[in-house]
Amino acid sequence: MTSGRVTVYFAALLARTEDGWEASDTELDDVETLADLTDLAREASVDDDTVLAFIEQEDAWFGVVRVDGEEDPRIYISDAAAAARSSYGEILLTDELLGRDPDDDLDRLVDLDGTEDGEPEEDEEDSVDADEPVPPGPIGDSEILDDLGMSEKQLVVLDSDALGTIAEALGCVDVLEAVR
Repeated sequence: MTSGRVTVYFAALLARTEDGWEASDTELDDVETLADLTDLAREASVDDDTVLAFIEQEDAWFGVVRVDGEEDPRIYISDAAAAARSSYGEILLTDELLGRDPDDDLDRLVDLDGTEDGEPEEDEEDSVDADEPVPPGPIGDSEILDDLGMSEKQLVVLDSDALGTIAEALGCVDVLEAVR
């Protein structure tokens, strides 16, 4: 018998329309990259209006991805270090968001003497590079919801029931709760 704790995620898409917000519960099983998530958000869009993708792991962290038409997605994550320990968090923690140069990873792959001196190989599941730790706390565009009714100051202090608080500020708590 296992006493391991099951990690609970919640993900939803909120699409802005002429009549307000429309929410849909979303499955992230087929989402492997930020591009996949962005495509999913664009499919939910009405007339290239704003779509917000919410991802929450219990009370550990939450992320908001904002897609406005064909523009690059904007991302906010409440706790980067907690998200780095999550497969869904890893989708959002892009090299650009973390301020990393993706070519650095390529340089490490080309370096052939990485394990010759008896250094243990890094676990494949351990995605965080010891040389570049993911910072704890918020990361990304903290002004992501400013024009929608939630200020940066309000966003960065959220912890428990963050998505409910965001939905309340956006005026769509009933719509979000319907898919929760």
